[in-house]
Amino acid sequence: NYDNTMNKRRLRMLEANREAARFFHKCLQTQDGAIGYRYFKERGLTDETIVRFGLGFAPDSFFALTNYLIKKGFTKEELVFANLARRSQKNPDNVYDNFRNRVIFPIIDVKGNVIAFGGRVMDDSKPKYLNTSDTLVYKKSMGVFALNLAKKSGKDSLILCEGYMDVIALHQAGFTNAVAGLGTALTSEQAQLLSR
Repeated sequence: NYDNTMNKRRLRMLEANREAARFFHKCLQTQDGAIGYRYFKERGLTDETIVRFGLGFAPDSFFALTNYLIKKGFTKEELVFANLARRSQKNPDNVYDNFRNRVIFPIIDVKGNVIAFGGRVMDDSKPKYLNTSDTLVYKKSMGVFALNLAKKSGKDSLILCEGYMDVIALHQAGFTNAVAGLGTALTSEQAQLLSR
């Protein structure tokens, strides 16, 4: 009598995140995504680094990702649960993209699953960063950015950085054991994960 409803929901969430990561990465290579690509290049990133971290761009649209994922067979409810979309307050039957007009940083766990996203504006507008809220597959207090890559570095130490771009710049410079905690403070859960 095992009920695997939650497990199925987790798997669907991981599938939706993987498809979203592919969508964002492809958008970076389009005319609309040129602004995001230019942002990464101005920050000194190579094409190889952009691909390695799966960096992407969320178009300046309320429905680009939502329409794409619905065509892929995902429901509106699944997109809301994954925090890829939000419900309209005026009409709860309608959903719209959570990430818009931002460069995208996929957050990948040590098993290689895309579990969340960080989105950064390319100007001075607020909020500077928009991150996936806690979901069935992601808890910010337990997340560590780039641990999946640092784990393969072969080093017996880690370099703990403040944010995504710090980590990516260090990896590009050859310090492939760089990671960053997610959130404003290092949590005990993150420290335990790093110690393992």
